[in-house]
Amino acid sequence: MHRVRMLAPALAVIVAAALGAGCGLGPGDSSEGEATLTVTRDYGSEKLLDVGRSDPPESETVMRMLDREADIETRYGGGFVQSIEGISGSTDGGRTHDWFFFVNGVESAIGAAETDVLGGDRIWWDHRDWTEAMRVPAVVGSWPEPFLQASAGSDRLPVRVVCAGPDAPCDAAEDALADAGVSAVVTDFVKEAEGTALRMIVGEWHDIRSDQAARLIARGPEASGVFAQAPSDEIELLDEQGQVVRGAQGLLAATRIGEEPPTWIATGTSPGGVLDAVSVLDSDELEDRYAFGISDGFAVPIPAEEPAP
Repeated sequence: MHRVRMLAPALAVIVAAALGAGCGLGPGDSSEGEATLTVTRDYGSEKLLDVGRSDPPESETVMRMLDREADIETRYGGGFVQSIEGISGSTDGGRTHDWFFFVNGVESAIGAAETDVLGGDRIWWDHRDWTEAMRVPAVVGSWPEPFLQASAGSDRLPVRVVCAGPDAPCDAAEDALADAGVSAVVTDFVKEAEGTALRMIVGEWHDIRSDQAARLIARGPEASGVFAQAPSDEIELLDEQGQVVRGAQGLLAATRIGEEPPTWIATGTSPGGVLDAVSVLDSDELEDRYAFGISDGFAVPIPAEEPAP
């Protein structure tokens, strides 16, 4: 994200990525800060690698960083990652698994060999089943990115907490952002100012569902990349096959409309559910997860599993 780097699936950009895979330029200047590389599988449920690099050089790319830190296999002239640490893309029983990557919580729109790495960037590769959702345009597990914009320099977007309903959840969201080093402006959902911004919408589902990003979530993972749906006033959590496995009182998720900045949604079926969704921002469980539902008082990473009997 610099500038907030708006990025889409590594899978879809094989040809473009291959063009930059073999350049032999020197390292060039460095950018200040630590770039991190995380590798997981199954929607972040298992971590395989977590490393950092201070002040990455100008020549650093996502592919170079991954190749240096992990055992990988590539295809299509080195532009497409087929395997990391022996875990390959595959199709089995009608389900398809592959590697995808995010930069600062946004799915990449260009190939790993062409994606620069700057100090402060959070690079996250995940091996997942994409049968139900080829695109997952944004995730919450790189918090406090994309809001922190650590690699953006002076080219930063404003951050808004868009508030619908009681002040308490909105104040909690603003406080969580402030604790993470992010200055946000609280605006009213009905009177939100125009202009491009990184938004966190906070409010009960029936109050925010008219928002364009929220409408994507209402339609399920194929539209939003979020394994939840809310066709009415109820919120339902889905498993990775897109089946409803439990109801939810709250939801913390991120999605994205086209090439716009991502929008985060902290919502619920009651004021308490909204506050519970916001409280996940202060939880260590947030790391490397796609989204969270609040079900029976517990934060549940989604895609969800059947509740224990």
